[in-house]
Amino acid sequence: MSSFKFNLTPREVKTVKTINRSIVTKIPVPESIEIINEIAKHESSNAVEQLPVVWESAKNHQIFDCWGNSWIDFTSSIFVTNSGHGNDQVISRVEELLNKPLMHSYYYPTKIRLEFLKKLISICPKNFEKAILLSAGTEASERALKIAKIYGKNHNKKKNYIVAWDGNYHGKTLGAQLIGGQHKDKEWVGFDDSNIVHLPFPYPWVLEKFDGSGEKLFFHHLDILRSKGVELSKVSAFFAESFQGWGAVFYPIDYIKALKKWAVENSTLLIFDEIQAGFGRTGKLFAYEHYGVEADIVVTGKGISGSLPLSAVIGPSDLIELDDAYTSTHGGNPIACAAGLGNLEYFENNNLLDMSKKKGDIMLKKINTWKEKYPNRIGRILGNGMLYGVFITKHDSDDLDDQMTNLICEKAMEKGVFSICTGRGTLKLGPPITIPEDALLEGLSVYEECFNELF
Repeated sequence: MSSFKFNLTPREVKTVKTINRSIVTKIPVPESIEIINEIAKHESSNAVEQLPVVWESAKNHQIFDCWGNSWIDFTSSIFVTNSGHGNDQVISRVEELLNKPLMHSYYYPTKIRLEFLKKLISICPKNFEKAILLSAGTEASERALKIAKIYGKNHNKKKNYIVAWDGNYHGKTLGAQLIGGQHKDKEWVGFDDSNIVHLPFPYPWVLEKFDGSGEKLFFHHLDILRSKGVELSKVSAFFAESFQGWGAVFYPIDYIKALKKWAVENSTLLIFDEIQAGFGRTGKLFAYEHYGVEADIVVTGKGISGSLPLSAVIGPSDLIELDDAYTSTHGGNPIACAAGLGNLEYFENNNLLDMSKKKGDIMLKKINTWKEKYPNRIGRILGNGMLYGVFITKHDSDDLDDQMTNLICEKAMEKGVFSICTGRGTLKLGPPITIPEDALLEGLSVYEECFNELF
């Protein structure tokens, strides 16, 4: 987040009462302020830097507090609840384990672990044969990084470079931070890994200035690697976040196609971080599939279970088996596996990938009308499926307006819509795939009300 602070003074707002939204108190709720302040006393203060709503429960597309208010959720808990909050199939599977009871088993074998693994592999692209189950996305990033290092060492002891991109995010632990491209966030580390090299991210505005060819830009980036002293034959893996989350910014398709061709010719792995991107969010199981290439490894989390802490590194057997030191205390926890199984069953039985595409088309059609109505304040619109980044700009400028974007999120909260606050000047829209069409349109209309009042 930026230095912006959301207003914690309870204020009178217009009463809202629809099937999907309810605002019947001051906002923030006066009684909620003590809870927020107490959390800040007992936890790092950034734990309460987001919108001041104290959640009591959540179901499908709605968030409820205990004072009679409810919000249409456009965050999906940052793309965890792609199949909806409190999904009944997920709950049913979890209850089966609770009733046994079986709440923990280290990484010892369980039937539910097997059932989940079989379901997971069955829905993945055909080149993926095995998975390593872990508990958090950052843990999965670490595991993939280790596999890439081992792969390079086994292939050629000097094949030890990992190439990543500026601005990408892979987690908060040490290895994930080193591979990540948000460089200010890792100043605490105190050193760089000389074998991890970052390229400039091929943003659309960079591509436009280059000449519009992603393929040519990729080969230009190889020249950048050479200028940094990287011997290209020693590149073990490219480690790519499938899109940059803050603005739903994808790579140029021909950039990734050229990269993949080069990687194959040079025995270099292509790893995609799908922690935020995977499980239907963009209209495909994995967002990298939009590039029309085959991944060697994917790193997953968040939407894999629709609820509980679970992550996985997925790939061909020969790559997964490279790391035989695999253990994880909570990885593949039986209750998390049960949630994951219920989640994937729901995906299959209800064709959520197709649903994501169709509702994404509805979203895009509506969002494009905003750009037509406010050409001086809305810039780029990027995304796929049920994910869009709307760039809010300063008046008659290409500069992003992070202050205004946070005010939009705050205003929408007062009207009964809950938002992702990127702190970057982008309105990042990602409701559960299961949101009813009327609620989706209602939520989008609320944002338009906010534009009318704030622009």
